[in-house]
Amino acid sequence: MSFLSLTHEPLTLQATEQRLTAVYEAARKGLKGDRIAYAAGMKPSDFRRLQQMDPLVELAQEKGAADGEAALAEVLYDAATHGKDPKVALDLLKHRHDWVAKQQLDVTVDDKISITRALEMANQRVIEGTYRDMTAEAGDAPTSTGSLTTRLMESHDDCPTDNTSAPQGATALRP
Repeated sequence: MSFLSLTHEPLTLQATEQRLTAVYEAARKGLKGDRIAYAAGMKPSDFRRLQQMDPLVELAQEKGAADGEAALAEVLYDAATHGKDPKVALDLLKHRHDWVAKQQLDVTVDDKISITRALEMANQRVIEGTYRDMTAEAGDAPTSTGSLTTRLMESHDDCPTDNTSAPQGATALRP
């Protein structure tokens, strides 16, 4: 079996008028990056090398993008200013001129929040010892079981009075 001889021609990259026009047209249509290369008939790697070799390629790309945006902006502007499409006018204001529609927010608060009143209520619960027994059966509503001091006294009666771990001189609390 014999091998066929393949001829090899090195690729010459040049920013010809035809290539620059193809880059310009692709960018004008809104293509970017590798898509411009493919639309201009080049591989992306060749396109990047051509950009590095010749600044006219980047200029053609930027000019094409600017011309395409300007053409579309003109179409939108005409539609907005001639009353053909009010939604376009609103979108132009929002997206191009950073316009935000005025929003009104009404908040009505009927009750006043008072920190001093909340502290008074908490203090009253602690000092007076009123609490709710939360260990009631599931389904039963919590009920008030009396004052905290009474409950503490009852639980203290169940404790032994000789505390060997108490420090010297400490006395046991008795009602």
